Amino acid sequence: MKIVLKNATIVDPKSGFHQQKMDIEITAGVLTQIAPSITVNANDIAVELNNLHVSPGWFDSSVSLGEPGYEERETIANGLRVTAKSGFTGIALQPNTFPVLDNQSQIQFVKNKAQGFATELFPIGAFTKESAGKDMAELFDMKNAGAIAFGDYGKNIDNANILKIGMQYLLDVDALLLVFCQDPFLKGQGIANEGLTATQLGMKGIPNLAEEIQIARALSIAEYTGGRIHIPTVSTTKSVHLIQEAKAKGIRVSCSVSVHHLVLNDNNLTGFDSRFKMSPPLRAEADRLALIEGVLNGSIDCITSDHNPIDIEHKNLEFDLAKDGTIGLESAFGALLTVLPLEVVIDKLTAGKAIFGLESTAIAVGSTAELSLYNPEGNWIFSPEHILSKSKNSAFLGHDMKGKVYGIVNQGQLVV
Repeated sequence: MKIVLKNATIVDPKSGFHQQKMDIEITAGVLTQIAPSITVNANDIAVELNNLHVSPGWFDSSVSLGEPGYEERETIANGLRVTAKSGFTGIALQPNTFPVLDNQSQIQFVKNKAQGFATELFPIGAFTKESAGKDMAELFDMKNAGAIAFGDYGKNIDNANILKIGMQYLLDVDALLLVFCQDPFLKGQGIANEGLTATQLGMKGIPNLAEEIQIARALSIAEYTGGRIHIPTVSTTKSVHLIQEAKAKGIRVSCSVSVHHLVLNDNNLTGFDSRFKMSPPLRAEADRLALIEGVLNGSIDCITSDHNPIDIEHKNLEFDLAKDGTIGLESAFGALLTVLPLEVVIDKLTAGKAIFGLESTAIAVGSTAELSLYNPEGNWIFSPEHILSKSKNSAFLGHDMKGKVYGIVNQGQLVV
């Protein structure tokens, strides 16, 4: 059986067919023909969609799914169905489960659960045991079991010596360390960005300094050790500048920004809606614009949905009591197109694979078929019926969107 994508505009600067409208034939998971017109036989599957565009498969570098332990928030099976319908062919799974993914058996468990789906799941192992920040976890064993990187999701490593030793250790196994940066003492009891909005609303603030001082520390340790680090979900102007300067010095650092930090700001908090409570917090408009500039000038390497499903019992509460986090897979592409050009969006949604050491191929005959399918045109509003996740804690409900995701082709499967 063959799959033929009809009249597809190819968006892939690495491909000889970039910006050309072609038919694409896929046989047994491989691109077997790319031509202006391909005959579709009776047993073939023809995919004809309005203004179809095709790009190399998108990769999300930060996704939480809940299972094991928090299946009421999300299961791996449903989560992978959501990712496929949201246009992602691969995700990096965060270790914030119960128990935490801090040993090889837990890594093997989630990998086995993900077998047979169109979207590939790549687990991130916890950097410290139980993500408690005290003792390093079984990093080497987890890498052998399939972990692609290590980090404690949403948790600052307070002990600088563990951070130093971890960077040195991971040099020997050539693995990436994710360093979430938010000083717990500067954060204190803060629940929102420290600024005018928080003051007007009577909320305790989290200063930009809480992130920036920890980024400066992580960069200094990376420079000292020669280690390779990735700083997820940066949120302030100075954070971008610090990373930009570190790259210029040759420090081995990459970073990501979340979709919600590119699109929303702390003015969204005025209704005390806990859907907008996240970590790091939504920042001021000046920071949002600086993050966009960081994406455009290459200081920020990739964009993540930072998808984090939270059950209603822990999210539908008073703002200060609610857990941090928003789902973001279903809304990622549509939200990004409201603030960034299409080719930049595609570039930043595909760049993560190289950062995490995963193979990426151009759209060419003979390549593995790993494709995201979408229409970049059309305006709509994100509504509850667009949420496919078990949890419904989306910060983008009621938000303007642009473009439409059709699905993916990956692992020899078509999901539309």
